Amino acid sequence: MGKAKNPRRVAENEAMAKTRMLRVSPQKLNLVAAMIRGKPVDKALTDLTFSKKRIAQDVKKCLQSAIANAENNHGLDVDELIVAEAWVGKNLTMKRGRPRARGRFGRIIKPFSELTIKVRQVEEQA
Repeated sequence: MGKAKNPRRVAENEAMAKTRMLRVSPQKLNLVAAMIRGKPVDKALTDLTFSKKRIAQDVKKCLQSAIANAENNHGLDVDELIVAEAWVGKNLTMKRGRPRARGRFGRIIKPFSELTIKVRQVEEQA
């Protein structure tokens, strides 16, 4: 007797990818995530390719992983995928410091973020 199979975390027509420990603040990452929400995946990949934001390449990598999961693990059609959801969460924060005038100490906070992208297959309207 084996264990029962874990239920899927996403619906039958969805796939998901998650990237942790991205070295950027969640606020800046959310600007890039908002840029691709609700778009078809080919348009979202194009937007990320030509974006001037540094973190856009990491977001593109996560989106490509979600597309590959949809195709290989769940058998979804890549041409009918849209970015259903893209949300950002906080991760750890490195605390650093710098000596300041009159014996004081200036805190430098270096935040990390995590990104979750969910793609969904929709039937194209004719």
